[in-house]
Amino acid sequence: MGNYERLHRTVFGELDPRHRLNAGIVNLDKAARNPRGHVEYHSDFRILKPLDLDRGNGCLVYDVPNRSNQPIMARLNGAPDGGHPQHAGNGFLMRRGFTMVWSGWQGDVPPGADRLTARFPTIPGITGMVREEFIAEATGLLGDSNIQELSEERFVGTLVYPVADPAGATLTVREREADPRATPPGLAWRLIDDRHVEITRPTAPGFDRGAIYEFVYRARDPIVIGIGFAAIRDIVSFLRYGTKDNPLAPQERLCIRRALGFGISQSGRVLRDLVYLGFNEDFAGRQVFDGILPVVAGSRRTCINWQFAQAGRYSRQHEDHSYGHDQFSFSYPTLSDPISGRADGILQRARDAGVCPKVLHFDTESDLWQARSSLIVTDTSGADIAMPDEVRVYTVGGVPHAAFRPLTKPVTQLPGNRLGCGAFMRALLVVLLEWVEHGAAPPASRFPSRADGTLVTLAEARAMFPKLPQVNFPNVLNELRLRDHSVEPPIESIAYPVFVRATDADGNALGGIRHPMVDAPLATHTGWSLRACRYGEGDLFTIQGSMIPFATTEAERQRAGDPRPSVEARYASHDVWAARLAAATDRLVADRSSPLSNVSLPKTNDNPKPLVWTTDPEKIITDWRLLRHPQGYDSDSILTGSLDAFVRSDSGCRRRNRAARCGRFPRDRLP
Repeated sequence: MGNYERLHRTVFGELDPRHRLNAGIVNLDKAARNPRGHVEYHSDFRILKPLDLDRGNGCLVYDVPNRSNQPIMARLNGAPDGGHPQHAGNGFLMRRGFTMVWSGWQGDVPPGADRLTARFPTIPGITGMVREEFIAEATGLLGDSNIQELSEERFVGTLVYPVADPAGATLTVREREADPRATPPGLAWRLIDDRHVEITRPTAPGFDRGAIYEFVYRARDPIVIGIGFAAIRDIVSFLRYGTKDNPLAPQERLCIRRALGFGISQSGRVLRDLVYLGFNEDFAGRQVFDGILPVVAGSRRTCINWQFAQAGRYSRQHEDHSYGHDQFSFSYPTLSDPISGRADGILQRARDAGVCPKVLHFDTESDLWQARSSLIVTDTSGADIAMPDEVRVYTVGGVPHAAFRPLTKPVTQLPGNRLGCGAFMRALLVVLLEWVEHGAAPPASRFPSRADGTLVTLAEARAMFPKLPQVNFPNVLNELRLRDHSVEPPIESIAYPVFVRATDADGNALGGIRHPMVDAPLATHTGWSLRACRYGEGDLFTIQGSMIPFATTEAERQRAGDPRPSVEARYASHDVWAARLAAATDRLVADRSSPLSNVSLPKTNDNPKPLVWTTDPEKIITDWRLLRHPQGYDSDSILTGSLDAFVRSDSGCRRRNRAARCGRFPRDRLP
């Protein structure tokens, strides 16, 4: 596809609060207006495109930034995020000819660290009750950035909004999410300023490093973060349809035929909410995204279009459990919910407007435990539901929500799960483009179901999981109840049915797509991870998974009392295991019901280097990687069938400074 260039500028946009497509943005009508009666905003944007757009594939992929970072390059190209020209990774997106676009949409993210930011108006004078949670355990994972440890006894929490009146503020603590809120002896707080609260841990026993501190206060000056949806809509629409001053329309000639939305985790939830709230229609009545690929979004949406939005929050069993982004509607078809008394669906508004996108929804095993993915495929009575023609849903077993990251503290009971799903995302992006561009229908949905017994209750899952030495099975999942968010903390009532995956005799997941390392296993790979002693023991730990290696020998297995056959009993030699792994991978690609079925694998090296027989969690994925690619590519590369070769990090991607006129929307493109 030739060389690529990187453009990085700022968009200056404005919105008419009176237009019907903007009317749903909370507080937009209260924001300051310019002489034209419009509300202004600024947003950073970045484009990575073929230098010669005619050599591209004509498809714009909008990668929704995740907390202002740009994950598509890391997860699909195996490169640092941000589209840096010196880091093309494996070159997948470039070799396919995609044009990648990012823009700032989250108005509460501070600048720095190459983040894409947005500047949205605040509304002075408005106040409201806000609830913030802090878990000061210093694990090095997402969620620690708003906490500064002062000592073993004290820490400082950064508040999303300034405090309007400290008189009504309260602080409580609870050891586990389901415990009652308490104010034990020694628990104390003081405001350092209107954005920082110093918290002193209780002297009473029973509250460890995993304890949840909940600070409720009257806040002021909310940000109109809902503008983020409109900013995405208008930027993508302009780059797709605009001619004047459009960096993707050289000589005012349109080169983009299709636009796809891609988002991982928070970003996938943004895509679901964008479509749900009616932002897939532009001001000319045209469709913004032809297709969307929400990845590991589960059944949740976002806390964006709220008066006091907290866009970075996302519900898990222990952390941020009861924020307001996870209520009905959950799935894509329009359903009636007797619990909330509502009827709705994610695609309803888009369908009514004639701008319904194609959807490939992709989750992992973790998302059944922490993101309530079962509500995508079941109704609110727990029965299986059919997807609309525009939707396919897939999930892969044995894979955690997030890429493995080492922890700085012994927070979990078991080693982390290192399996990844980048290869599946790559395949799905290609499948989605083929669907919207050529009408090539993707494979049928691959998701566990109640009907085939692969989607089960927590009690059923516990009963079928093998009894393993020194391994505890969860007694909890991220359950969901109807909530009243007119007060803080919210009032919970009726429970929704939430299910998880059934498992085989090894404890590996059934249903959906099986990862090759689950079909040729050396371990049990789970989508859940339990908190350890001194860190809220027994609750689930965020979005990590676990890996429980098999015993290497039968003697070792018998001494441990492990019911799972040992590696020695399963595979007569390392070559036997390697052949089974390769066969599992080839079978997945050959399976016409798999999204990987339209790709072919790279050739196996004819002279693979000798591999060490190991079940060490630090080495299993390395062995798997080296099996197919002795040069040592990322652990997903065994499934990277959409590449016929790998490229080096300097693969024809270079920076250009010709971004002269792409920093401002022309006024006549604005509502």
